[in-house]
Amino acid sequence: MRGRPGVAMSESVSVRCPACRREHVYEAPAYPCACGAPVSMPLDPDGIASAVTRRAWDDEWISVRCTACGRDGEWPRPELGCSCGTVLLVPVARTAADDAPRRKEPAARRAFQPVTIRTARDAVTAAAVYLRWLGYRDIRRADQRPPTGIGIAAHGLLAQVDPTVSPASLRDVECLWLTAMTESATCVYFSLAGYAPDARTRADALGVPLFVLDLTGTPQPVNSLADELDATGAR
Repeated sequence: MRGRPGVAMSESVSVRCPACRREHVYEAPAYPCACGAPVSMPLDPDGIASAVTRRAWDDEWISVRCTACGRDGEWPRPELGCSCGTVLLVPVARTAADDAPRRKEPAARRAFQPVTIRTARDAVTAAAVYLRWLGYRDIRRADQRPPTGIGIAAHGLLAQVDPTVSPASLRDVECLWLTAMTESATCVYFSLAGYAPDARTRADALGVPLFVLDLTGTPQPVNSLADELDATGAR
């Protein structure tokens, strides 16, 4: 099926590896919008796959509009691993977010739909999905790279995602807080392995919400600040 802007694309496309010429069939994953509806990548059946030669944050995310509620969300750009070892960027069509008019977003939050964590990239996606569910917008890569993990930002917020197997340290929490202070932003920390006891104590003193990401992709509040953020959302 030939696609064109503003028209829903087929759910799967044929992808040829430019290195070994093997053909693959790629099916777009569906991601959970904050409203609860699934959002799929608009694949381009006429596009040509390219090999990933370097990583850049801006190249790894694509804006897609939910057809159910009209929200614009940032989701991972589709990739496919070929058996020859090449990682392919799956061609994506121009998205509905480029053409459709914006709709007013409903005030109430729906049930959170987590993203299963299998890789470090999944951990970042899970944190971004959660922040978007809380009501933060314009989620992007942070301007400054943290000493540990990956930094993401939204309007007025700086978040750090630590996908390592070591608990976040007191220094990790303090560095996040100091960076947020210089940017006049609030901050929040997500960790897969939890936090050292002194890191939790320091976070309470500095006002930093702490979350642990379980493998289902659901952030679990660690301190009362995180409980409050989970309950009230972005303000």
